[in-house]
This record gives sequence, C-alpha cells and structure tokens, in this order.
Amino acid sequence: MLVTDDATPLLIKRYASRRLYNTETSDYVTLEDIARFIREGREVQIIDLKSGDDLTRQYLLQIVAEHESRGENVLPINVLTDLVRSYTTQAHSVVPQFLAMSFDMLRDGQSKMMENLGTIPNPMATMPGFDAMQKQQEAFLKAMTGGMGKNWATGPATNDDDEGSAAKSDDLNDIKKQLAELQAKLSKLGE
Repeated sequence: MLVTDDATPLLIKRYASRRLYNTETSDYVTLEDIARFIREGREVQIIDLKSGDDLTRQYLLQIVAEHESRGENVLPINVLTDLVRSYTTQAHSVVPQFLAMSFDMLRDGQSKMMENLGTIPNPMATMPGFDAMQKQQEAFLKAMTGGMGKNWATGPATNDDDEGSAAKSDDLNDIKKQLAELQAKLSKLGE
C-alpha cells in the first residue's frame, strides 16, 4: 500500500459490516494497517459510512488497548489510573491539554535530537558520564589482557613455545588490535 505524506488525513470508511475501507487504495484495511499508517506519520480519519460519525478516537483507543493488552506497555499503571480519575474530577478539562502539550514537547525534543546528531561532532561526548565510561572501558580492556605487557593496546609479552599458544596469542593480539582501534576512534570522537 502506498502511503502519502500530505497533510490531508487518510479517509477510512467503516461499513455496516464493521469492515474498514481505505478510500485511497480502494481496499480493506485492519487496525494494524491503520496503526502502521500512523507510525509512518500519516494522519487518519475514520468515518461511519451510514451515519457520517467520526469514529477516529474510538479506533485509536482500540489500537492503544490492543497494544497494551499484548504486553507492549507504554502507559504505566499510575498514568492509566490518573486518566481514569480525570474523567470524574475537575481535572478533566486540563488533562487533554496537558497530554497534548507533553506529546508535542516529546515530538519536538526527538526532532531536535535527530537534527543535532548530524551537527554535533561527537554525540557521545555530550552524554553525561562519557569520560567515566571511557575509563571503565580502558580498565575492562586492561583486565581482558590480564595485565600482560606494559601497554594493553600493543599486546602482551607472550611466550610462544608451542603452536597452540602461538595461535592463541595471534588471536588475542588481533582482538587487542581491534579493541585499540575502537578505543582510538572513541578518543577521536571525544575530542
């Protein structure tokens, strides 16, 4: 199915048989298809063919309920509890605005983060604790080499008396070399 990115919502008509009909592609769709359209960034509008009622909210809630019931929990219990409470309190008028603003902020934050990934020389360097992580990685690599040799990046001082230890030493040196290259790349990213 071809999904377009225009601002016009994708019109889905619900027939009396409760089947959902995509008016753009002239075929029947499922709730999972509608969820996929939305994940791809498309707005949808679901209309009852006979009455003309807008059923979009009802179907979106059904999609959320199905995902939550399958264990794809996005909404914590306390949030669901607060939502239920908001229907019986005066907070009912504030909750929709708060949720809409929160999701707008989340969406904007994600967009800005994705934009910044292309402009920041090293996104990991701005991450809190990056230096500590780098030091832990160095300690881990030193521990992996067993403290052999003075410089963990150049490899251990080995004793190649037999072929088995020579092969193991070569493998270990290859691994150390690869780890050293990765460490050098990470260090460059941190500059």
